[in-house]
Amino acid sequence: MEPLARETIAQRVQSVLSAIRSAAEKAGRRPESIRLVAATKTVTVDGIREGIAAGLSILGENRVQEALPKIEALAQAPVRWHFIGHLQRRKVRSVVGMFELIHSVDSLELAQEIDRRAGEAGQSQDILLEVNIGGETTKGGFHSDGLVQLVSTMAALSHIHIKGLMAIPPPTAEPESARTHFIRLRELAEAIAAQRIPGVVMDELSMGMSNEYEIAVQEGATLVRVGSAIFGARHA
Repeated sequence: MEPLARETIAQRVQSVLSAIRSAAEKAGRRPESIRLVAATKTVTVDGIREGIAAGLSILGENRVQEALPKIEALAQAPVRWHFIGHLQRRKVRSVVGMFELIHSVDSLELAQEIDRRAGEAGQSQDILLEVNIGGETTKGGFHSDGLVQLVSTMAALSHIHIKGLMAIPPPTAEPESARTHFIRLRELAEAIAAQRIPGVVMDELSMGMSNEYEIAVQEGATLVRVGSAIFGARHA
């Protein structure tokens, strides 16, 4: 993470929040229907505290081993934690119950493991299903084809709640290129919602990061995951 002056982090938080409001209004949406998830990978606790003071209320972590000490250090802070990175099944036990929402459930087997661990802990875990919206061979996630049937299977798991979808579009130098992928994810969520699968809702669309979150808001995002636009470039 690039070192930034304290006031710079605060200004960047306010700039992102303002841009979200403007994008929502442009699309005829209520700004309060979109929430900023600050991606805090490699960010120090002090840097996160600065962001919280500037208005951050949801923090997203990618790595279990990095997240847990931060959660402990910020236990008294008025924030909620989301897990937004790739989750290995062997680390599910450490994640269940520690995060309000897991964005990145990318396989039936992972959903089953989360359900099992949540059941052992006597808890329920809210999740999003990660969709490989660009059909990239190097990326995990569910493919659009057949997802409705898989959602029906996962709906039978009693200790997870499917709240919506998440996607990371293929990388591009032109943010506008992501729009078609965001539209596809929204349409997929609408198709799943139309099936009225018991226990499944499509209330959340987690899409859009630092370079294209405004476009994601215009196309229906309810959660945008923004890191470098707030904290600077990552170095790890």
